[in-house]
Amino acid sequence: MRTTLRLAVLALALAAPAVRADTKIGYVDLQRAIREVDEGRAATAVLKKDFDEKQRQLDGRRAEFEKAKADFDKQSALMNDQARRQKGAELEKKAMDLQQLFVQLQKDLSTREQEVTRGIVEKMTVLVREIAEGDGFTMVLERSDAGIVYAQQSLDLTNELVRKYNARHPASGAKKAAAPAPSGKKK
Repeated sequence: MRTTLRLAVLALALAAPAVRADTKIGYVDLQRAIREVDEGRAATAVLKKDFDEKQRQLDGRRAEFEKAKADFDKQSALMNDQARRQKGAELEKKAMDLQQLFVQLQKDLSTREQEVTRGIVEKMTVLVREIAEGDGFTMVLERSDAGIVYAQQSLDLTNELVRKYNARHPASGAKKAAAPAPSGKKK
C-alpha cells in the first residue's frame, strides 16, 4: 500500500507542468488527530483503564510464578532427581502459560484499540474529504502511511481536522463509542 501511494505521488510530481500546477496535495497525521480530539481522549482513557486491568492481572500471575521459582530454587538442592525434574517441568509450564497470557492480553488490547478507534477514523475520513474538497486539494495523504519525512506546514490539515471533528462530534459521543466493550470483570 505504501509503495502504491509513493508511486502515485511520484507520478504526480513527474507529470506535465500544467497538470502539476493544478495539483494540490495535503496531509494529515491521523494518530495525532485521534490523540487530540475529545472523543479520542475519552477513548484513550477507556483503553488505559482496560490496559491497567490487564496489567494487574499479568502482574499477579508474574508474582505467583516468581514465588514458585524462588521456592524451587531454594528446595531444588534437597530434592531427588525425579522430583527436581517434575517441579522443573511444572515451573516451565507456568512460564509458558505466563508468556501465553501476555501474548493474549496484548492481542486483546490491540483488538480493543482497533474497535474503539475505528469509528473515530471513519468520521475523520468524512471530514478530511470535506476539508480537501473545500480547500481544493487534489489528494490528502496520511503522514505515516505515505512516509512523509518533510512537508510544508501549510499542507498539514491535522489541526483543521481536530477543530472540525470536535465541533461536529462532541466528547459525549466518546462514551457511546467506548461503551460496547466488556469491562473484563464478569468472571
